[in-house]
Amino acid sequence: MHPVDPVRLVIAFLAAFVAGAINSVAGGGTLVAFPVLVALGLPSIIANATTTVGIWPGSVGSIWGFRHELKKIHRRLLWLLIPAAIGGGFGAWLLRQTSTHTFDRLVPVLILFATVMFMIQGPVQRYLKSAEAHQTGGSRWLAVALLAQLAVAVYGGYFGAGMSIMNLSILGLLGMTDILEMNAMTSLVSFVINGIAGILFAVNGLVDWRFVAAMVVGALTGGYGAVGAARRVGKAAIRKFIIGIGLALVVAMAVRALRR
Repeated sequence: MHPVDPVRLVIAFLAAFVAGAINSVAGGGTLVAFPVLVALGLPSIIANATTTVGIWPGSVGSIWGFRHELKKIHRRLLWLLIPAAIGGGFGAWLLRQTSTHTFDRLVPVLILFATVMFMIQGPVQRYLKSAEAHQTGGSRWLAVALLAQLAVAVYGGYFGAGMSIMNLSILGLLGMTDILEMNAMTSLVSFVINGIAGILFAVNGLVDWRFVAAMVVGALTGGYGAVGAARRVGKAAIRKFIIGIGLALVVAMAVRALRR
């Protein structure tokens, strides 16, 4: 494998930096880092796996930032980590079985789905904080939530963008209404899903390690150092930015797939 020229490494670093900053505030960093790696010449499956591994360490910063909220979370919610691990592994296995040609055809659909998730994120969060959501959630929904978490984790291990809003909806089923505690639990679940998927990607040779170190540094730096600036910009502006990128990517990736 040939070494990567410094310019491409800097670009990968910047993409991970932006992704880390966005993930720390609104989620959706995958929609920034993934297409950049594709533009740098990586096959789509390799770009997807490398993105997962490259920006995964940034979630450590999020978990640390929410450490106080995590202490308040009910122990029964930790059961969600079991289907998260199983589903993340199965999703990674599914990606390994998918040909690059097929994945190229699926990418526009996956990105469109993720973009729609971000478009409905605001209304969903408002509902999850409402009294009605608090009344309808609870322990009786645990079995449903476990199955839903398994399905979300499979998607997360396979692609992952837009996963956070689905995880928030699952927590709403269980009666959670404190958005900070919900974001804390979502960060922990995503950490498990992407961690298991990343290990399997690495074992199966789907990761381009030439870019990983630069992306890890970028994600950690972005998640920690740029969060202040990202918060000043505001979640609404960042979400619009992500939605705009997503819609543009749907068109670009669809055209790319049709030309192949």
